[in-house]
Amino acid sequence: MPIVLRIDGFQFLFYGNAGNPREPGHIHVRAGRDEAKFWLSPEVRLVYNRGLSPATINRLQKQVEAHREELERAWNDFFS
Repeated sequence: MPIVLRIDGFQFLFYGNAGNPREPGHIHVRAGRDEAKFWLSPEVRLVYNRGLSPATINRLQKQVEAHREELERAWNDFFS
């Protein structure tokens, strides 16, 4: 599971087994047992949240949006 970014104690990562057929580009954001998943396109959108507050989700979504190109590039590089 490649960790693409680390920001404020959160790991931004994806898993190597992204479904069959493969799911669209997305990123998991994890800290301890808490985790959220965001689609990367056509726009950044929350898929699920396990244990994170709404304020934290808003902050993380902004981080995903700010780093979207880097995250998509890492996804495409890994799965190509």
